[in-house]
Amino acid sequence: MSAPQFASLYVGDLHPDVTEAMLYEIFNSVGPVASIRVCRDSINRKSLGYGYVNFHSVADAERALDTLNYSSIRGRSCRIMWSQRDPTLRKTGAGNIYVNNLDKNIDNKALYDTFSLFGNILSCKVAADPTGKSYGYGFVHYENEDSAKQAIDRVNGMMIGEKQVNVCQFQKRDKEGKKDVFTNLYVKCFPQDWDEEKLKSLFGECGEVRAVALREDDKGRKYGFVDFVKPEDAKASVEKLHLMDVRTEEEKRNDEGKEEQLGPDEHPAGKLYVQRALTKAERQAEWQSKNSAGKSAVGINLYVKNLDEGTEDADLKELFEPFGTVTSAKANKDPATDKCKGFGFVSFTTAEEAARAVTEMHLKVIKGKPLYVGLAEKREVRAERLRQRYATPGVAFGDGKGGKGFKGKGGKGGKDGMRGMSPMMGMGGMGGMGMGGMG
Repeated sequence: MSAPQFASLYVGDLHPDVTEAMLYEIFNSVGPVASIRVCRDSINRKSLGYGYVNFHSVADAERALDTLNYSSIRGRSCRIMWSQRDPTLRKTGAGNIYVNNLDKNIDNKALYDTFSLFGNILSCKVAADPTGKSYGYGFVHYENEDSAKQAIDRVNGMMIGEKQVNVCQFQKRDKEGKKDVFTNLYVKCFPQDWDEEKLKSLFGECGEVRAVALREDDKGRKYGFVDFVKPEDAKASVEKLHLMDVRTEEEKRNDEGKEEQLGPDEHPAGKLYVQRALTKAERQAEWQSKNSAGKSAVGINLYVKNLDEGTEDADLKELFEPFGTVTSAKANKDPATDKCKGFGFVSFTTAEEAARAVTEMHLKVIKGKPLYVGLAEKREVRAERLRQRYATPGVAFGDGKGGKGFKGKGGKGGKDGMRGMSPMMGMGGMGGMGMGGMG
């Protein structure tokens, strides 16, 4: 595989307990490591299951990719690829193929070994639940479209494991303005004894079904996704099957004369739910909108870190304006030098705009630095979270005058006791990281 000009690797599918120290020990055996970061939730600090490893040398990074990809770390096979700093390389969909009807025993490595025969692979992943159980489909992103076309021609209809796979060009969803044109449906509120074959049979009455995936939530309730070949068939199935009565005859008799019951999501009990499957950004925006309902905040405030010292308010606003209406943009400055202190805040009118900005701008390289973009926390919320995380017996975070600090000098307590601790404490000094991912 041709290596990029920078020596940064994305490491995914990590066990939640994997730390920077563990990754350093593994990757430093290949060559000198410049920096490592395991990405964590900004609130509870739990691992998000992926991280970045920066080498001093591109050759060392390439050797690590060749020798460590799919190796086991804490009992889980890791997935390594070049970190893609330019989001357009991941999001155009060019060279990206979709593989479904996979044997449940096919893992990332087996998929990679099968498709690497046709060209250089940027990323390769079998979709799976948190325990590693395959959902039966995956994605392979090639360096160029010719390799993708060759893979489709050669592998589509071929037996891999115990199943005949379907391989096609990945169809990227249009996020803007085409919500009435879709093929993928979200289905829930059906009987627990329904399986993928039942869903495929039912929805197949409306048109050709490309793929069906069945899943369970943490409460054991089943839900699924049905992907049609033609958008018009998907739309027809929503009109025909949404709110279809799926109760047994016995359940119908027992419910006679009773008032219709609604579930926690206010959907009628015993009625099938069929709607267009939302994108990840849409789900995040919907969740944020529900959770921000009734709050007094004028808009959604984002925290932006790792800004260039020459950044002005107008520069910050210009960076984020493509994602929605920016109600305010402030690059915090040092009064002594009148230069940006490296962080700032941007406020949007809606949660959807803010979610889009986070998705597009987080880790995007601006003036040679990868930005950190996330939801801003109130000072007291951040202070309490850091207090709970870093407080240890015999060490207090100041209430009034502080005693001796960690460096032997007296520290101020109260309000200033938390000064200098950013919302993402422990994540500084990891510059040069890019974002890896799928198309």
